[in-house]
Amino acid sequence: MAKELTTRSENYSQWYNDLVIKADLAESSAVRGCMVIKPYGYAIWEKIQAELDRMFKETGHVNAYFPLFIPKSFLSKEAEHVDGFAKECAVVTHHRLMASPDGKGLIVDPEAKLEEELIVRPTSETIIWSTYKNWIQSYRDLPLLINQWANVVRWEMRTRLFLRTTEFLWQEGHTAHATEAEAVEEARKMLEVYADFAERFMAVPVLKGVKSANERFAGALDTYCIEALMQDGKALQAGTSHFLGQNFAKAFEVTFMDKSNKLDYVWATSWGVSTRLMGALIMTHSDDHGLVLPPNLAPFQVVIVPIYKNDEQLEAISEKVAYITAKLKALGISVKFDNNDNKKPGWKFAEYELKGVPLRLAMGARDLENGTVEVARRDTMTKETVSIEGIEIYIDQLLKDIQTNIFQKAYDYRASVTRDVNSYDEFKVEIEKGGFLMCYWDGTPETEEKIKDDTKATIRCIPLNGDITPGVCMVTGKPSTQRVVFARAY
Repeated sequence: MAKELTTRSENYSQWYNDLVIKADLAESSAVRGCMVIKPYGYAIWEKIQAELDRMFKETGHVNAYFPLFIPKSFLSKEAEHVDGFAKECAVVTHHRLMASPDGKGLIVDPEAKLEEELIVRPTSETIIWSTYKNWIQSYRDLPLLINQWANVVRWEMRTRLFLRTTEFLWQEGHTAHATEAEAVEEARKMLEVYADFAERFMAVPVLKGVKSANERFAGALDTYCIEALMQDGKALQAGTSHFLGQNFAKAFEVTFMDKSNKLDYVWATSWGVSTRLMGALIMTHSDDHGLVLPPNLAPFQVVIVPIYKNDEQLEAISEKVAYITAKLKALGISVKFDNNDNKKPGWKFAEYELKGVPLRLAMGARDLENGTVEVARRDTMTKETVSIEGIEIYIDQLLKDIQTNIFQKAYDYRASVTRDVNSYDEFKVEIEKGGFLMCYWDGTPETEEKIKDDTKATIRCIPLNGDITPGVCMVTGKPSTQRVVFARAY
């Protein structure tokens, strides 16, 4: 199966598409631009969802659910917001179908036109803030810390599985605060949550920063982001957290009585990550043999394959496997024993290699005699034979080593293609090689737009806690306060 994958060096884009499909993660659906997430892909997403949900709740957030449909008038209330999403909106205009007069199929009933069109949510700020107006009256109602797990629709003309689809799954946090300082702290806190998750669970190193005015979320005063670098040298925005100021509170008249009995507008944030994280996971770690999954997010961390000639051998191996499995599960390690007799061991080895299972154990007749098992690491493609006694401690440490190793590999790659560039002529050459380019920029949207038009590169972020040595803009020669991160991006 792995041999059917296009190699990364041959065609990285095709390699990605091949891998998503052949590893049974997702496929295109009958609805143009939408995808079907298959069980193995969804199992990874469930792991992502579970860990993030735990982290959100640890920081005081609770889950709720808001309608899929948004009245068109709501979207119109925040001018920047509607401008940012207008071209991506799917619109519901009628509420009923009827039989076609010619008897051939169904048509939209012209008498069933909605009094006001409904937008299928591209994001939920407007419907949520219209609701918060009823929930918030006093400072005692604040802060309001709510998250929603949902699907959204943004009409896309050119789609790629997980990276850019018309409908996708995500979470969106929406919080309300009594002061500007509290809202900014919340936006920054959630950025740290995202960065921590990306690095500890996804094993994806990320840069933390703030977006330029051209790149920030429609309706936000500041957009904080984590940026990851894929193996082809392109950036991927992996998560965003927005400080919305009082824009949405003013648009929807969400006010509160503060401690001094003064009426004021609340301060807001929103933040989200989506199934795009699946794309980041695939493109950061995987190779020409298939997926490479971090143990912390793998649907199962260990798979055990028996090699036997008869039922008697299988029964004996199964007893040993039950012993091993019990030991591993006691340490919280997820295990699959694949004793399916419809497929040969060689086929199974290739299948689990393609699907990125971190560790594969194989046990045959000789292992039974010697009290051993063969252990194969997916990240290094190496094997060794080890004793069954104490294997749970060995496997537990090995999984930690794999998690660390794939993070370090990704980190080292990013470091190797991150470089300072000082002139625009040099920039035009270096951007063709990919990676993060650290450059001085004069802070103007005009210069940023020129660079994008000339090179297709964008400012991925203005780094937080980065080098703030001043310099001069590589394009205009005007003063620049610090280097910013440029890259071509997905």
